[in-house]
Amino acid sequence: MGPSTALAPALRLCKLPAGEIEIDTDMSSSSATRRSRRPAVEWPTAAIAALIYCAWLLLTVFWEWIPLWLLVPLGAWFVAWHSSLQHEAMHGHPTLSRAVNTALAWPPLSLWLPYSVYRLQHLRHHRDEHLTDPLEDPESAYFTPAMWARMPRSVRLVMRFNMTLAGRLTIGPAIMIGFFLADEAKRVIADEPGRRAIWAWHMVGVAAVIVWVVAICGMPLWLYLLGFVYAGTALTRLRSFAEHRFADQPEKRTAIVENGGLLGLLYLNNNLHVLHHIRPAVAWYRLPALYRASRDQFVARNGGLVYDGYRDIARRYLVAEHDDPLHPRAR
Repeated sequence: MGPSTALAPALRLCKLPAGEIEIDTDMSSSSATRRSRRPAVEWPTAAIAALIYCAWLLLTVFWEWIPLWLLVPLGAWFVAWHSSLQHEAMHGHPTLSRAVNTALAWPPLSLWLPYSVYRLQHLRHHRDEHLTDPLEDPESAYFTPAMWARMPRSVRLVMRFNMTLAGRLTIGPAIMIGFFLADEAKRVIADEPGRRAIWAWHMVGVAAVIVWVVAICGMPLWLYLLGFVYAGTALTRLRSFAEHRFADQPEKRTAIVENGGLLGLLYLNNNLHVLHHIRPAVAWYRLPALYRASRDQFVARNGGLVYDGYRDIARRYLVAEHDDPLHPRAR
């Protein structure tokens, strides 16, 4: 099994009542029809990929000539942007070839997250009927009563802090990476089909990145881990912080962050998150026009869960909990 091996669950094709917005996925039965209307290469995404890799190479080569106050934000930006590129690739962009898309997104600039595992978990996340469920949604920030009961009081306080934006940006990356690696270690030890091969190939990529950064470019490993990886992961946690919130109706569990500005570009317009869940196969650069054309429908569909930019999210939740970490169905 090579790094381009896809682990893809079958995702269903959902439709809203007649006259409303069609929901589709990259793996739906109408995929071939949609793909036939797409260009062979989506050049805006290809250009973003080229920019990310060129900038990462330049930052690692010339890191000694760049002031730390500039190096860290730039390093974090391009690692986070690479995560957005990986997200595009797993939804079938920028080419019609899954192997090419996988090869483009596979290099592990963040070190800790194998692309194939990310793809599998994210496509599971797109089962909207399970959104926010801590057992079914791999990207849920909630806990079941059993999970919560096993935690010491001090850990519960940490998890509550992680439900604030300040917590998500500071300790959030460590919590997410720690939980992820612990879970993956269990899967590898249990010899879950395909997992050991994925991690073997991933470690080859990690070794190549570290050799380049440390042995060839001479950057201290701690600087790359903190300034590029951890800070970059924190930027991705800003995007995901308020994307989902439990509601009885699944379609009301996904938010919209309007006026994304520069961060909207960093997240490749994934801030228009309800539209992404409805039309996950649509390229990032087409999302704003589609959103403007049907804004009222999208806002009605998600029950008005709309934020006026990331500054609005910070104003509301910098030190306040976005929600209780215990899943609402269990309270």
